[in-house]
This record gives sequence, structure tokens and C-alpha cells, in this order.
Amino acid sequence: MEFWVALAPDQVVQLDEILVCDRAVPGLAAPVSLSGVVGQVRARHEGARYDSDVFSADDGLPLEVSEAVQVLVTRVDPEVYVPPLPGTAVRRAEGAERDRALSVDEMAVPMAAGLSRDGQPVMVNLEFLDGTRGAHVNISGVSGVATKTTYATFLLHSLFTSGRLGADAHNAKALVFNVKGEDLLFLDKPNAMLDDAQRARYERLGLPAQPFASVAFWAPPRPDGTSSPDVEGRDTGVTSFFWSIEAFCADGLLPFLFADAEDDRQQYTVVVQNVGHRLQQEAVPAGEGAVRLPGVDAPIRTFGDLCEAIRTNLELDPDHWAGRAIGSGTVNAFVRRLFAAIPHLKRLIRADVPAGATHRIDTGQAQVTVVDLHTLADRAKRFVVGVTVRRAFEEKERRGRRPLLFLVLDELNKYAPREGHSPIKEILLDVAERGRSLGVILVGAQQTASEVERRIIANSAIRVVGRLDAAEAGRDEYGFLPPLQRQRATILKPGTMIVAQPQLPVPLVLQFPFPAWATKKDETTAEPDGVGPALLSRFR
Repeated sequence: MEFWVALAPDQVVQLDEILVCDRAVPGLAAPVSLSGVVGQVRARHEGARYDSDVFSADDGLPLEVSEAVQVLVTRVDPEVYVPPLPGTAVRRAEGAERDRALSVDEMAVPMAAGLSRDGQPVMVNLEFLDGTRGAHVNISGVSGVATKTTYATFLLHSLFTSGRLGADAHNAKALVFNVKGEDLLFLDKPNAMLDDAQRARYERLGLPAQPFASVAFWAPPRPDGTSSPDVEGRDTGVTSFFWSIEAFCADGLLPFLFADAEDDRQQYTVVVQNVGHRLQQEAVPAGEGAVRLPGVDAPIRTFGDLCEAIRTNLELDPDHWAGRAIGSGTVNAFVRRLFAAIPHLKRLIRADVPAGATHRIDTGQAQVTVVDLHTLADRAKRFVVGVTVRRAFEEKERRGRRPLLFLVLDELNKYAPREGHSPIKEILLDVAERGRSLGVILVGAQQTASEVERRIIANSAIRVVGRLDAAEAGRDEYGFLPPLQRQRATILKPGTMIVAQPQLPVPLVLQFPFPAWATKKDETTAEPDGVGPALLSRFR
């Protein structure tokens, strides 16, 4: 599975190069070809006994410099597992031989995932991404350094513009949650920082250096009570989203207010489920998104009024609304947490809906739908993610596998933590385990894979690692990385990722081009603020 290669004095080999050698085997008409990726390089003095002997080399001490590289085997063809013989010549794999070493010739639909260190395209098998043989991508890395979201959008760009999806490319959709800043609110704008060198990298990958052609942007309304979208950098093209009181009750959305997995007591969960069921059964539409509930005379038009109506009914008829044999302490805990949600959810759940107004997130308007969450508190983020993903998943259950829907979600550890239970976690588990058959592909990202539900990680066919914290790199979740790659992951620069896929036994280190789409408002103009050039230089 690995072998060492000595380098002649006039040869230089660096990490991640592809090498190949042959071994003749009696009884076989053709030699066995062993190909692999350079995983380690070393140089040392032969004949030295002590570290200080290096200073004596100029004084006549017989020392010779030797260089050697470790090759991690990626393919043995034919599959006769014998070691290469000492003294066998080793060569760089190029062209078709390189494709065989990386199993590209065995990929039904190879898709560009980035560039190797020598500028050659690195492919992943689309069948392990679109659900044909596997599905889902998981990306790990330190926030702000690992470029997780940037790489996720690059994968979407490759999927939609490479032609590898075939007839599905036009109809495939992506639902992207923007959880940090306004980075994803300019996907449809060209990046003014893109230079000719970066355009050439796109050309080598067979991809157009252009922004996303079809994007719809959604943002929460401003907290001042108006319905204007709460964004600063983008003036046009953003629609505000919210839910009417009527839809909140009829669709059974109450459990998503309690999706932080902090309280798993059985009785507490029973109260949430019972109150949600009562809202579905007893809320009567009152026009413009308002409802009427028992015990309340006036129509309910604000989220605060809805919470008051729920408390009133819990006090008047606790057995009917909370459930029999439910203690008052559990009911009071439910009420406290319900009212604690008012400041965060009141702008998202309301009943001032004008007739014909568009306020519900719709993935059918464009190929890429960006839902901006960065101005919301964590509790409100969980609510939006849970409700939106559930609706998208239910639509896929009704319509079938085609067209594909790619769901991009960062901070996965918040929505599907390893410990505890919540409605969002159950939906994401459903996506991870059944989404492949329904055409829902999860592209999840997080700083620490060790804090994400194991089954979600295990169901991800393609694993991607950017810059990692040293302590995190030692976790069992990164056991698919060879020891040296774990060390390298702690010093990776933006634009460099380690990608593991089922077709190859060794993860590959690759680089991807600087985004052709703007990642902030300053990059939409020819006069950036100075941060862009510094970041661009790190992608070279």
C-alpha cells in the first residue's frame, strides 16, 4: 500500500505528485502497474551518526545527501498485490496514465473538483454526489480560514456549468443558507478582483469564469416592523420572507421554536406536541394571515398575541392543551421558553400580510436560492432552517427524485449536534439517510465534525477538509486522512482542500480558483478595499 522512491541527484519531486512504476510477475502477460500519490518527502545525509556531522561535510567527512519520497498507492492494475522490486525505475504519471492512477478512467461521470499542485484537473465521481451510487458532501475547517462556504459554492458552480449533470443541469436547484455576513448575497455579480491568472485556472478546469446566472435572494424583514428585507450591502433583488400566523398554526411549526435540543424531558416534548396539535385543530383563519383561538375575542395578528393566547388556553384548560397528568412545572417551563422567543421571532411570524404579497421562500424562482440568516439570533436561525428544509423535503417526497436539490448549510453542528434531539436534527438525519433516493443532496459544513451527529457524517460520500485546529485534527472523525495529511491540515491556506472520495483509497490535496462571483459588495466594483488583493494572493 506504500513504497519509498529514491531520487537521482538531478530529480525533484514534491508532495501530491503522481508516480508510477511497473513490476513483472511470472505468469502474467503484462506487468503490474503500481500508481500512487507522494505523501511524504525527506532529505538527509547518509553516513552521518550525529546531527553535528553536517558541519563536518565540508572538512572531508564522507557524507552523501539522499532524497526519498513516500508513495501512497492509489491503484494496482491488474489487481495483483505485489510490491515493486528494489531498483525499479519510477516515473511521473502523465496524461492517460495519470487518469488511471486517479481512477478517472473508471468514473462514469468525472467532474472537476479543483486543481493539483502542478495545475492539472482533479476529478470526483459525480455518481457519488448526485445520488446514483452515493450522495452528500461534508466540509470541515476553521471558520474564516478554511473557505468552507467558498468551496461549497465552487462545487455548485462546477455542477451547474460543467455540463456533467447533462439534461438535469438546467432544472437542478440549490438552496443555500447564508449564516455569516453577506458573503453570499452577490453570487450573481462578477468579481472585479478576478485576474487573468485565475481565469486561466477556470479554463484548465473546463469551467466558465462567470458568476451564477440564476439566483434568488431572500432575507428576513427588518426588526422595525416593516416588511423591507434586512440587508445593508445589497439594495435591490432581495425579497423578505416571513410566515403568517395562519400558516404557523396550520402547518404545525410550533416545534421548530424549541429546536435547540436543550431540554429532552419527555413531558416537555409532549406539551410542545400537544399545543402544536391544538393550534392546527382550533385556529380559525381571520383574514390577512390572522387567526382566532378559543378564549380570545379579537383576531390574533402578532406573535406576541399568539403566545398570550396559548398561555390563556393552558391556564383555562390544561388537560386539553397540555395533556393529562402534565405537571404545572413543565407547563410553566414551556410558557417561559415560548415567551423568550418573542423578541427573536416576532418579525418572522406575523399577520400583516397584504393580499397577493410574496413572503414564502420559493426554490422554484431561480436555480440558486440564497436564504440570508446572518442578522437573526440562533433561535430564529434554527426556526428558519428547520421549517424551510422540512418544506423542501416534503415537496421532493411528492414530486420525485428529479430535479435534484442541493442543500448547502454551514454551522451543521448547531442544527444537528451529536447530543440531544430536535425537529431540525431529525429532518437533517432524514435528508442524510433518505435524501439520496429523493434527489436531495446535503452539502454540509462545520468547524468541528466531532460535534456533528455521526450518522450525518457517515452518510457523506465525499469528505472535504480545509484548515483544521490541531486538536480537532486528532479526532477519530478524521481517521480517513493519513497521518501526514492530518498534520498538513493544520497549516493549509485558503483555497487548498483535502478531498476524500470512495473511488480512491487516498485523499487528494487540491486547490480551487478564486471565486468568479463577488463575495462582498466591495468586490463588485473595480476599486476594492484592499482586503481582496491580499486574499487573492493566497489563492495563487
